[in-house]
Amino acid sequence: MNEKDAYMLNSPYAGGTHLPDITVVSPVFCGSEKVQFYVASRGHHADIGGISPGSMPPKSSSIFEEGILIDDIKLMDRGYFRETEVIELLNSGEYPVRNHHQNIADLRAQVAANEKGIQQLEQMVEKYSLPTVEAYMQHVQDNAEEAVRKVIEVLHDGEFTYKLDDDSHIHASIKIDKSERSATIDLTGTSPQQDNNFNAPASVCKAAVLYVFRTLVKDNIPLNAGCLKPLNIIIPEGCLLNPSHPAAVAAGNVETSQYIVDTLYGALGIVAASQGTMNNFTFGNQEFQYYETICGGSGAGDGFNGTDAVQTHMTNSRMTDPEVLELRFPVLLEEYSIRKGSGGEGEYCGGNGVVRKMRFLEEMKAAIISSHRKYPPFGSNGGSEAKCGKNMVIRKDGRTQELEPTAEVDMEEGDVFVIETPGGGGFGRKE
Repeated sequence: MNEKDAYMLNSPYAGGTHLPDITVVSPVFCGSEKVQFYVASRGHHADIGGISPGSMPPKSSSIFEEGILIDDIKLMDRGYFRETEVIELLNSGEYPVRNHHQNIADLRAQVAANEKGIQQLEQMVEKYSLPTVEAYMQHVQDNAEEAVRKVIEVLHDGEFTYKLDDDSHIHASIKIDKSERSATIDLTGTSPQQDNNFNAPASVCKAAVLYVFRTLVKDNIPLNAGCLKPLNIIIPEGCLLNPSHPAAVAAGNVETSQYIVDTLYGALGIVAASQGTMNNFTFGNQEFQYYETICGGSGAGDGFNGTDAVQTHMTNSRMTDPEVLELRFPVLLEEYSIRKGSGGEGEYCGGNGVVRKMRFLEEMKAAIISSHRKYPPFGSNGGSEAKCGKNMVIRKDGRTQELEPTAEVDMEEGDVFVIETPGGGGFGRKE
């Protein structure tokens, strides 16, 4: 490695999530001959190839149907952006990308983000010295570790099984060791990897575990690997949460991750299930590609109601403004409203989902990857479950076409795609 080098990858089997998420990693030398740090940026690309525009195919059964697999490719060579080689890679294989100019622009932005990070690290080292910066980086992790250990002291053993809409399931057993102030999260008993794309790479599973335990810490600490030190995570190889190549994983990152989070909350008994899905909606053709996630209801807990129309847990994304959406794409957003009565009841009520209706002004393909269309988000401690979501198309002649949780359809001019998202579960018995 040299200064001004950068590497890119998206392999789910090497720490990645799903193929649209490309990670760019740059070494930081800080004047030394050896690498002192790494900076990285991960961005979800609008399209990385595959059998569907937007690279989130509902029916993929192999990683190769989901787009271009990138495993440790040099992107920058001593400051030279290897554009020719990258374009050749992006246009290779049976299902190449649909707009490599867009990918190149995004990759350049990621390189720029890394460069900004390098500059700030070097400024810190120059101002405070390398030993001081390294000491504080260690302190951040040690502090996070101690914060999680304090949380573990008040937790109790628990076990929970959660069924997905395809009838596979996630099983979690949490064992608390009070003397060591540590926890073992054992996912043995989870279904084997599936022929569909709901398989979640082990990196996604570990991230979901990290997320849950970080949310239990009240202190304002940055998310970091120190949170994981008190946690022993057991994920059997070849299961739904640790699949083997070439398993399809497009929905594992966005949907199964949500199930993992709610399974762990269920085992701990501290909060009801959220909407438990990102409602991944994509549409496009060779000219346009668009992807969004759609909010729903969050689960209620002891002392608080759930929230209506909110991105929950793993979603971590914002929506395109309607004005911008309609300016850039041949669609009309006809409705975006709160779905009253979709949250579960209880002493504390779950949040409501939303209704989103999109009218198409040109012929395109549209796809949905979603969950909790068959089995509802659970209530906790006597609270009731939430309502399931629903997907449908209203054709321009008035016919209604019900869709499966994962589906791809041809949209004609005048057709309306309707997505009703689930609510969150209720908590506690309603008096």
